[in-house]
Amino acid sequence: MQFSYHWLKTQAQTELSAEDMAHTLTMAGLEVEEAETAAPAFNGVVIAEVKAVEKHPDADRLNVTQVDAGTGELIQIVCGAPNVKPGIKVPCALPGAVLPGNFKIKPTKMRGQTSNGMLCSSKELGLPEDGVDGLLILPADAPVGQNIRDYLDLDDTVFTLKITPNRADCLSIKGLAREVAALTQCNNVPVAIQTASINSDRIQPVRIDAPEDCGRFISRVIENVNAKAITPDWMKQRLVRSGIRSVSALVDIGNYVMLELGQPMHVFDADKLNGSIIVRRAQNGETLACLNEKNVVLADNTLVIADEKGVLSMAGLMGGEASAVSDDTQNIVLESAYFAPEIIAGKSRQYGFGSDSSFRFERGVDWQLQADAIERATQLIVDICGGSVGAMTEAVGTLPVRKKVQVRLNRVEKVLGVKVAAEQVQAILQHLGLNPVATAEGFEVTAPSFRFDIEIEADLIEEIARVYGYENIPDDYTSGRLKMMALPETRRPRLDVYRQLVARGYQEVVSYAFVNAQWEQDFAANGNPIRLQNPLAAQYSVMRSTLIGGLVEILQNNLNRKQNRVRVFEIARVFSKDSDGRFVQNERIGGLVYGTAEPEQWGVKARPADFYDVKADVESSLAGKTVSFVKAEHPALHPGRTAKIVLDGKVIGFIGELHPKWLQKYDLPQAALVFELDIAAVTEAEKVVYKPVSKFQPARRDLAFVMPENMTHDDLLAVLRSVGSKLIQEISVFDVYRGTGLPEGMKSMAVKVILQDAEATLTDEVVESVMSKLVAAAEAAGTQLRC
Repeated sequence: MQFSYHWLKTQAQTELSAEDMAHTLTMAGLEVEEAETAAPAFNGVVIAEVKAVEKHPDADRLNVTQVDAGTGELIQIVCGAPNVKPGIKVPCALPGAVLPGNFKIKPTKMRGQTSNGMLCSSKELGLPEDGVDGLLILPADAPVGQNIRDYLDLDDTVFTLKITPNRADCLSIKGLAREVAALTQCNNVPVAIQTASINSDRIQPVRIDAPEDCGRFISRVIENVNAKAITPDWMKQRLVRSGIRSVSALVDIGNYVMLELGQPMHVFDADKLNGSIIVRRAQNGETLACLNEKNVVLADNTLVIADEKGVLSMAGLMGGEASAVSDDTQNIVLESAYFAPEIIAGKSRQYGFGSDSSFRFERGVDWQLQADAIERATQLIVDICGGSVGAMTEAVGTLPVRKKVQVRLNRVEKVLGVKVAAEQVQAILQHLGLNPVATAEGFEVTAPSFRFDIEIEADLIEEIARVYGYENIPDDYTSGRLKMMALPETRRPRLDVYRQLVARGYQEVVSYAFVNAQWEQDFAANGNPIRLQNPLAAQYSVMRSTLIGGLVEILQNNLNRKQNRVRVFEIARVFSKDSDGRFVQNERIGGLVYGTAEPEQWGVKARPADFYDVKADVESSLAGKTVSFVKAEHPALHPGRTAKIVLDGKVIGFIGELHPKWLQKYDLPQAALVFELDIAAVTEAEKVVYKPVSKFQPARRDLAFVMPENMTHDDLLAVLRSVGSKLIQEISVFDVYRGTGLPEGMKSMAVKVILQDAEATLTDEVVESVMSKLVAAAEAAGTQLRC
């Protein structure tokens, strides 16, 4: 919402400076994003009248002018503007003036002719371009000699507000003035609405066939208008400072009333209509050529304005070209309506374009404002374009029901933490136009037609807090004793997980939970992801079921910025459906490693990170748990370099190298390694159990077994650990051999076994007994002891 502060002050008669008003509005919840003067700083520019123009004797494109700048004598100025001529009034920068960009004006000679100043264009004054090639032409009644800043009100301030969706009542000068009056206790003088004199018998019949979507529709015919009339400069100025381009008098008046009162309007060419105007739902396949030069195919969830022949416009969104007014228009139909916000919401995204009207309608327009808007527009049209006015025709559908809401004074005090006097609460609600009625406990309010957000007591308390002033509510400090609850022994602090990954060289990243549907297909083989009804953008249309897509995108961004070694992790939620179709959220840890195993240095030879480097990182995160890595397949990963991570018989994640086809598709020069784990499995911990440290020497024995290639490290360790002797402290693989001396299809795997007794020194007989059991168990599983 953009508006002129001086325009606002014609209704809200406040004495606050623009800077103070910006602070006041922001503190009341109407955030001021920007506040700028209507024109950049300059001085010494006055209104001048060109009295005479002669061609420059020595330059074809220059003219020598004599101008009256109110100094009592004519001033000679050399000018090259193509539109300079006697009798016009233009801005004139006199010697000593300073224009935008610190451009100083002083007497000078141009091809031998003295020039005592400069006649100015809009661009030279830093004003919006007016489409004229040359000087800024001022109205004929502009007073010669007056400072141009005063005449054009260039010291005005243009505010840009960030209005929240619940405050549609502030999308107009009328609504903002009401708000400012409540905040500053100043006088509020709304614009006077005059009832038009009816001097034409012509009316435009209207009918509502979708009463739930359209609560009120009013039309009025005005005949014999002058469509070529010029929009007054004061109206153009207010429109431009509100961010709206001037088009024509009839269109400008509709936009002006929308900005002034908050009611969007539309103007039809009455002679292009066929029979009654009908408000209805579109039929699938109907088409409309819009005013924005787009042809759209309408869906049946779209409300349209039609006549007996076909669609005229998309209700609340965009008018149609076929019924638009032009310079040849003689008779017009004014339209003012209330549309249910639900029927307009989402249509801008659905059709790919929006408008100032749809912005207001989808948030909620005052449903008692339509007749006033017609009368105000009629008054302006008759004053500017002339015409004969017909009676209003009104059709009514389903209108909102006013809600009664009570606010209790003791509840206000409890929520805000400060006591607000009943008289002050009443004054605040009254200034906001809520018309409070006193009750035994506080006040009762009937939500006015312009406030869709007043539904419960908390809404009224929020209004009281805003106007009372958040800065007037004192800081409060708890007087209670706070006690930190101990973390259970069986749960590992989440911060430890972050610290451990960071210690191993990873950096935390955050990516969107909304992802590209193609990522889900590529990285999770998920052809039916959870889709968003109203995605922020096409590339964020589904909810992720894996973290891989976001990590790969982050890798691409780093590679594009010449970062060739990347180690990142993310802890976030993924989303899926269970067998009953219910949505399920799981929190997971995802990690990605790309590039060399170690940073570039002299002490270690550079080598690419591999599966085992990332496996070590995962095992570090799961330290203290007995996990196994079992060969598996995953749609995102290399079929021969992928494993599922199993803990206590349950799959808790996966690890592996990205599939070569995704390297090619996502333009990755070399393989990236990824892992993903359930956060719950990582943070679960075994209860700490005390064990005495043995004072007796351990014994180490090494065993080598010949086994088939398809027998894995985990298979062998599982067999050996099944022996279950309390003397066995550790069993681990330290060597794998393939080659000479072994049968084809076989490999040798060497393990070390650490034995220790907490109560006695181990003897050879005890050690050999345990080792014999280990060898027997291994041989029973299909291995042979290698001599």
